[in-house]
Amino acid sequence: MSKAKNEQDSEHIKEVLKLLGARIRFLREAKGERNYEKFAFKHDLNRTQLWRYENGEDLHFSSLLKVLSALDVTLSEFFGEGFDQPAK
Repeated sequence: MSKAKNEQDSEHIKEVLKLLGARIRFLREAKGERNYEKFAFKHDLNRTQLWRYENGEDLHFSSLLKVLSALDVTLSEFFGEGFDQPAK
């Protein structure tokens, strides 16, 4: 694989992680949870990690599942309509 292809793939991954984080934040706020720290405490999530996820940092699939469980959202709902659109 060429260096240019690797860089292109890395940029795409960063973009998707930002969308993922924006989606987590949007769903949390849509549930009336304005404060990520209180949400994290309430659902036994690491508040620093949750902040990182919401800001587009990489995460393990199992961590995503734990966050989605706290949001009471399925994978298909999470990745469904609106996932690939930036939050407004």
